[in-house]
Amino acid sequence: MPRVIESADDSTASLPECIDALMARGFEPNDEHSLQHAAGLLRRLGNDRTFLGDLLVAELAQGRGQDEGMASYGPQVVMLSPAGAAPDFFLRANIWPSPGEHTMRASGGETFVYGVPHDHNFDFLTLGYFGPGYWSDYYEYDYAAVDGWRGEAVDLCFVERTRLAEGKIMHYRAHRDIHAQLAADALSVSINVVHTGAAQGWFDQYRFDLDGKRVTGVLNNGASEAFVRIAVGLGSEEAKDLALRFGRTHPSDRMRLAAWSALASVEADRDAVWRMAENCGSRMIAAEARRERALA
Repeated sequence: MPRVIESADDSTASLPECIDALMARGFEPNDEHSLQHAAGLLRRLGNDRTFLGDLLVAELAQGRGQDEGMASYGPQVVMLSPAGAAPDFFLRANIWPSPGEHTMRASGGETFVYGVPHDHNFDFLTLGYFGPGYWSDYYEYDYAAVDGWRGEAVDLCFVERTRLAEGKIMHYRAHRDIHAQLAADALSVSINVVHTGAAQGWFDQYRFDLDGKRVTGVLNNGASEAFVRIAVGLGSEEAKDLALRFGRTHPSDRMRLAAWSALASVEADRDAVWRMAENCGSRMIAAEARRERALA
């Protein structure tokens, strides 16, 4: 399960001070000194009990049209540092509604990732900032042993159920920790330091069936997969040639599968496309191709 990091620092750091300190040193979660440095800054930021409320009030007073990226927020996420401003991290706050909140009743729990067991394709630190915190059932698994096709059996090891209580800091480890989040008992807020990297988007993030101990899908489909489907769907022969090349040789299995799927969507003989896909040299694609052929 995510590692709990103890920190007894009672001092505070402002949001700009926290960002500047992280910018100066960076955030590399596989380096213990870097991890502890970031956790200490997160603790000091969390000790400032007014900064987030002040930021939200200032943004609301300005109006949405004045948003400059420091706190562009949707229903759940408040960006505390601009995405892409630093090469290896960003900060955000997450709002976790309780079952009694109107937004929860109107949108449903899945909108807030409640009841969606998943891992992450990135490391991050999280701090319980406000409220009792969301609950999670935590599991661990071996990412390297998983091909990623829908229905694939996974050896999930249950660890415990616990919650992100106020003041608690946890390190979620990429491709290892799985959690099934449960709604907070009351409105809660967490603050994250999220690790980023250039290749991160090509590593899959999975959704799981905990009862069946199986992969049910990939959560982080990107724009490139949509682009290849659109390009092929528009009927260009050049797009088809590119998709065929991607299907055979692209380094990402997810992108290869998207290419084969795009080709199958425009060819009269879909089975012939999936037959080629089944023999393209990827276990994940072979399994998905067999599934598509069985459904035909």
